[in-house]
Amino acid sequence: MNKLSFSSVMLWFGLLFLYAPMLVLVIYSFNDSKLVTVWGGFSPKWYGELFEDQQILDAVWTSLRIAFYSSTMAVVIGTMAAFVMTRFKRSWAKLTLSNMITAPLVMPEVITGLSLLLLFVHMADLFGWPKERGMLTVWIAHSTFCAAYVAVVVSSRLRELDRSIEEAAMDLGATPLKTFFVITVPMISPALMAGWLLSFSLSLDDLVIASFASGPGATTLPMVVFSSVRMGISPKINALATLIILSVSLIAFLSWYMARRAEKRDRMPINE
Repeated sequence: MNKLSFSSVMLWFGLLFLYAPMLVLVIYSFNDSKLVTVWGGFSPKWYGELFEDQQILDAVWTSLRIAFYSSTMAVVIGTMAAFVMTRFKRSWAKLTLSNMITAPLVMPEVITGLSLLLLFVHMADLFGWPKERGMLTVWIAHSTFCAAYVAVVVSSRLRELDRSIEEAAMDLGATPLKTFFVITVPMISPALMAGWLLSFSLSLDDLVIASFASGPGATTLPMVVFSSVRMGISPKINALATLIILSVSLIAFLSWYMARRAEKRDRMPINE
């Protein structure tokens, strides 16, 4: 028998450390008892009650819409910032922009949320907009800090591009705008997709900034879960977390399966 190596033992220990709490959560989502720490028998009733809880369903729909709008806007803003960071000549303005873009990456979310709250309050006093905090203010707040992550991802891809392809397109008569959409965007599309998915995940998961920027009519899913946990953990939260884990696992499996199929297709010999 092959002896287990130290790296194999540490690998399994790491996997157990990461996924054992999730496994316990999934098991207790089928707990018949109202007490989440006491096993009262197998029952899927909490899933039924979860889909009957209109507050949670509304929060899920609100979070998905905000995450979609925020990630889309963050890709637009972050891509423009990445172009400035990589294509413009070195100057004090470029250095200032780079520092401002990377600041939200290291700044505590409490500081970011409080500053955005003060900004919205002063704008409402001076200009009368926004009249109240809600989905729009959360969208602006999430787009602000998600754009920083997109800028970092896209700028790393732009630095690796061969600019001679863009120069050749412009030499053949293409305008800079057409060159960007026809040549540059397809080449950086993996980075754009990665930035969009990262922004979507960050917006969907955010609690602190949304708590500062939201109002009574825009309660996100993390806010509902946090308020529910403060009053006592409900088994419905376990059911909700299980569905989220299942959704993420399904998406990851489909991505892996499609990548494997593409890899096999590329390895197939071409018939002459």
